[in-house]
Order: sequence, then C-alpha cells, then structure tokens
Amino acid sequence: MLKATRPRETLDPHSALRVRAAWLYFIEGLTQAEIARKLDVNRIMITRLISEARRRGEVVIRIKSDLAPLTELQNTLEQRFGLQKAIVAPMSDPQGDPTRLIAAAAGAYVSEIIEDNISVGVGWGRTMLTMLPFIEGRQMTDMRVVSLLGGISQARRFNPAEFAWQFAELFDAEGFLIPAPALVDSPQTKHALLEHCGLDQVFQMAETCDVAVLSCGGITSLTTSYRLGYVSEAERRSLIEAGAVGDVLYNFLDADGVPVDHPVNGRAMALTTDRLKRIRNKVLISGGHEKLGILKAALNTMEPTVIITDEVTASALADGAAG
Repeated sequence: MLKATRPRETLDPHSALRVRAAWLYFIEGLTQAEIARKLDVNRIMITRLISEARRRGEVVIRIKSDLAPLTELQNTLEQRFGLQKAIVAPMSDPQGDPTRLIAAAAGAYVSEIIEDNISVGVGWGRTMLTMLPFIEGRQMTDMRVVSLLGGISQARRFNPAEFAWQFAELFDAEGFLIPAPALVDSPQTKHALLEHCGLDQVFQMAETCDVAVLSCGGITSLTTSYRLGYVSEAERRSLIEAGAVGDVLYNFLDADGVPVDHPVNGRAMALTTDRLKRIRNKVLISGGHEKLGILKAALNTMEPTVIITDEVTASALADGAAG
C-alpha cells in the first residue's frame, strides 16, 4: 500500500517520479526493467527511486490475511527451537481432532522433499498413516526407505512395517525393515537380536539416512501403542510415575527429553534417541493437546529440523517458549 506523506503541492518532479515508480512496482507488479522502459529512464535509476521511497516511508507494506497469525507462529517456533522450518496447519475448530489437518500438510511437504538417491527413515503412528493418501507418489531412482523400529504382528493396519512398505511403494523404493517386534520380552533378547541376528546393521543404515520422518505419542491417554497391548496399563502407569510424558519410537522420555529409567526402554527394538540425533534432517509430525508434553520433550532431545503441527498446538508451544 502506498501512503502519501506530503501535501501534493510540495512534490517536485523528482518526487513524482519516485512515487510513480513505487506505484508501478508495488501496486501494479511491474518489474524494474518494465518500469524503466515505461518511464524512459535506466533501471539503476528505478532501483534507487524504489529504495528511496521505502526509506522515506512513502511505501508501507502490510500483509492482511487470515494466515498471517500462522506465519507469526511459524517464525516463533523456528526461532525458539532452532528449526529450519515450521509448518502450522490452520484449525477452524480448536476443539477438533487435528490429525487429518496435520497429515495433509505433512503429505504436501514430504512430497516436495523426496528426490532421487535419497534415503528416508520412517517411524509410524496414526498421523503418519493418515498422511499416506496426501503424498504425491511417483517413481524415484535409487531411493531407500528404512523403518526406524520393529513391527507389531497383531495389528496390521497400525503396523510400523506395513507403513514403511506402503511409504516405499509410493515411490517404487527399496524397503528395509526390522524383522522383530517393536518391544521384545527382555533386554537380553534385544541384545541377542542386535548382536547375533544382524539387526543392528539395519539400525546402522537408519542412522545414516538423509532424512527421518516420524511422529511422537503421548502417554496420558490410551493411544495406539497402548491399545495394541505392547505396553500394559500397569506399565503405562509406572512409566508416568518414572516421569515419562510420551515416546518417540518407543523411547519413553521425560519432560526434558531424557529417556526415563524404566525396563520398557531396554526392550525397545527401535533407533535410540542418541542414534536418531545423528540423522541430519528430521521431520517431526504431530499435534493435539495430549501430545504437547512429548512434543516439547522431542524438540529438546531430537533437535528436529522441521516440525509440522496444528495451530492450537503451535500456539501452546509458542506460549511455552515465551514463558
């Protein structure tokens, strides 16, 4: 928007040229070269006129859009948590379920970052599963998809292995799975599988991925992991007593993002948080009130490069950052 700051009678020819150049540039959207031809002056003159108009306050730019608050939220999250990018999905109903909104935004972003010769580590969860239809699948060259955790045999729809395969098939990519349960019966079994069955080779491949795409789970309600029976109600309660606010890839974390001292963490067939940190680019996809605690913890410990969440959750994270 242009704002007149002086009475018309005080304008000299140079001022009139400056304002006209600014009008053509900011209002009519002409390029500087087009303006130079239209006003019959050289392009360097146009650049100087536009710069001078902005310096004098003759040009005031305002962004008026319902999405402007989202941009502010994104900037706040990026600065507070050291993110390369924050994507915030708008919500018309603050009390609604944000899963599909987050999934749609995540699907669009993931579609953009996939390229030939890329290796992608994937987690799982309801938001991740909901994301699949929103991803633009296409045939890629030399792409690898690596599951970051074991599978769940009794629940095909909510299965990390099944999700990894579906994700890989979208891009005709090679898929690498962890042929073991997400949680085994003891740390001894985990050690045997890693050391004697060669499963650690898959985790070594996972920690060298170009990007990890994953979510996180809360613990205050019976979310997917617990409904499936891998973590009993008694274990859930004892995890909360130990300070857990949720999990990332079955790594149960406290509010500061530190793995809690609990037997469940010793049984997880999943990439540990220490190894997860070695992946340079990490996309964290999650939202909802019950995820707020684990999101804060994951942001602290995972150091993700990108977060994709909903407007309500982003506001809560930003309020926490301000406090």
